Amino acid sequence: MSYCCGASMVGTKGTLKHYRTQVHNVPLLFCPVCHRVEVHYKVENEYEILAEYAHGDGASEIDFQDYVTEDEDAIFENCVNRESEDAMVIVQRQIDMALDLLRLAKETKDEKWESELKRRLAVMSQRRLKIQHNKSGL
Repeated sequence: MSYCCGASMVGTKGTLKHYRTQVHNVPLLFCPVCHRVEVHYKVENEYEILAEYAHGDGASEIDFQDYVTEDEDAIFENCVNRESEDAMVIVQRQIDMALDLLRLAKETKDEKWESELKRRLAVMSQRRLKIQHNKSGL
């Protein structure tokens, strides 16, 4: 699992720009708290090589899937959540994990960690409310 801000990152695919070249369908890890995005570590080397070659060839866009045949399920097997899942399920898992960690932070009297977890919980709670609001059609 990959973590950012203490939250587990969500597995997804997206487009990244490398200089003037757009690389589509790149396996990514996305932080639901701070929105940081990074290339999944299992394909990071392949991405860098492909992006450099495409840029060197002057390609404006390429599809990562056309050149790298890594199985998507194998890439994302260590992710707690994937973007294709229901957004409410993702948020609830993030909240549950943060609550478990908050209990541990309180037991160990780690005030800094406790504060970070409370901040993460606030962000995820707001996200849950927004999803509920959108689902209810209000």
